[in-house]
Amino acid sequence: MTSNGRGSTIVRDGPWGFIFLLAYVGAAIYFISESDGSFWGVILGLLQAVVWPVYVIFHVLTLIGA
Repeated sequence: MTSNGRGSTIVRDGPWGFIFLLAYVGAAIYFISESDGSFWGVILGLLQAVVWPVYVIFHVLTLIGA
């Protein structure tokens, strides 16, 4: 216990955060390389890199008929 009466919180999400960071960087590289290279194409590629897991889940659920 600390002197102010509150307990300490230990968060052990570091490895998962690193894996998600690598997945984002890889997706960003892929989507930017598929763009036309314009400013808005790069911005769109970065936005697609953020939401690509949603597309994966949608297509998996479509395939299994859910």
